Amino acid sequence: MRFPVHITTDMIRHQVRQAVQGNRRYPFVFMLEPLYTCNLACIGCATERHTGKLKDRLSVERCLQASDQCGAPAVSICGGEPTVYPELPELIEGIIERKRHIYLCTNALLMEETVFGKIPPNKRLSINVHLDGMRETHDYVCARDGVFDKAIEMIKESKRLGYHVVTNTTIFKETKIEEVEELCRLMDSIGIDGMMISPGYQYESVHADIFMTRKDTEDKFKRVLEISKKHRLHTTPMFLEFAAGLRDYKCSPWSTVTFTPLGWKGPCYLIGKQYYDTWEEFWNATDWDYWESREDDLCQNCAMHSGFEASVVKDLPKSPVDMARMAAWNLLG
Repeated sequence: MRFPVHITTDMIRHQVRQAVQGNRRYPFVFMLEPLYTCNLACIGCATERHTGKLKDRLSVERCLQASDQCGAPAVSICGGEPTVYPELPELIEGIIERKRHIYLCTNALLMEETVFGKIPPNKRLSINVHLDGMRETHDYVCARDGVFDKAIEMIKESKRLGYHVVTNTTIFKETKIEEVEELCRLMDSIGIDGMMISPGYQYESVHADIFMTRKDTEDKFKRVLEISKKHRLHTTPMFLEFAAGLRDYKCSPWSTVTFTPLGWKGPCYLIGKQYYDTWEEFWNATDWDYWESREDDLCQNCAMHSGFEASVVKDLPKSPVDMARMAAWNLLG
């Protein structure tokens, strides 16, 4: 299977439970940013996500409370750089006790010091390493030499130690698709458990001219769609077809909710129009109809998986053909 059995069954149970309760909108993934401190300042990252002080980090108790409030079966621990978070072992242990699946999103620079020997492999833990290309490109995006080589070293060591390891690649305007395929081949040779590829989104606080228009995205993802037929991507074929301009979806901004040192981020993981102190304020005050419509200027070039993979899942019952394709993609991947 493309995804471990327990992840697939947990997600299906969650969707069935929500349907029985009559909920049309509900979180699929909880994006937890316990800190705004990072050991890199990547050129495509929002400024606030690598300039925070460590003393301003969230407590483990507050992180777990937020996880309980949103109820999503998958938790993506990001930031900032989560391996900088001093209480990371305690946080991961608490989330696993709640039977949630964790994606630990990391640049991998501190794996030896803060993960190996301190956070044991677990079926509910995936190490998600950020790789935006081969050596020259990745080091350029990360604004530091040597990051690519260290990441590859840590991916290999993580696999050797028995961790479930995936990668996350963002495609920018200057990304060469031939290089993406080269990266896929390298990951296949290492035995990676899966790769996610998504178009970049321009945060309001990022001014570098590296992001794509919708037309740029469609052109590049027509080629990514072909690559996906040869490599173990975790990005669904329907989402790739959407990114390539071959089908359309409403956004599902409520599917990937984000909690940060500033509070609940609204309306979505990418756009911080307002931060809320409580889950109730965030969930009830956000104009979901408006943001689903993609009418806002900030939404015009967005095709991020965080907004549209859930839309793929929600639309599956409308098409028996798509349901069969998705089942085969997961079971035979």
